Amino acid sequence: MVKLAPSILSCNFANLQADLDQTRGTGLEIIHIDVMDGIFVPNISFGFKVISDIRDKNDYFFDTHLMIEDPIRYIDDFKKAGCDRLTVHYEACKDLKKTLLAIKEAGMEVGLTSKPATDPKKLLEYFDYIDLVLVMSVNPGFGGQKFMEQSIDTVKLFRNYIDENKKDIKIQIDGGIKTDNVENVLALGLDEIVVGSDIFAKDIKKQIEKYHEIFNKY
Repeated sequence: MVKLAPSILSCNFANLQADLDQTRGTGLEIIHIDVMDGIFVPNISFGFKVISDIRDKNDYFFDTHLMIEDPIRYIDDFKKAGCDRLTVHYEACKDLKKTLLAIKEAGMEVGLTSKPATDPKKLLEYFDYIDLVLVMSVNPGFGGQKFMEQSIDTVKLFRNYIDENKKDIKIQIDGGIKTDNVENVLALGLDEIVVGSDIFAKDIKKQIEKYHEIFNKY
């Protein structure tokens, strides 16, 4: 079954834990954590202290998307903060294979992604080293953007490659997903779907329940 991964980037940071408390009892298993450094993307979000503080109060799987330059510098810090998976960008790593292996060695799941403008075929040579591939359906850096239709072809490419080569790799999509368009991607064979503003800018518990109702059809 497809899993929902709400992005806390869309939370009210004056009441972050209060927003997370509203997710309890919904069957949610994952939260998505977007870390931005203001260099790789033109936005800055938050770092280790925020992650470790919410780690103490939440037992969700911490799926962390690093939109930062040269992320290998901070792998141990993210592990100590409580992250369960680190997803890094193809474009951000000086030595991508070394970075992916370092994440695995640190005891976390390994994710790989790229900007929409990057040829997704370039990621395929690294599929022996990852647990998850993230398809960005918006340009990384800001929430609330419109879904990019070209991402559908990228999901299909990855799904076919994974199935044909019998790889144990999950596919996740992130960006512009809402209840009125999520069914357009559910049939593609996704494993996880990230949703931000369509959950945390509304009635949080009701929105999560709506998504689970839709997911249960597939």
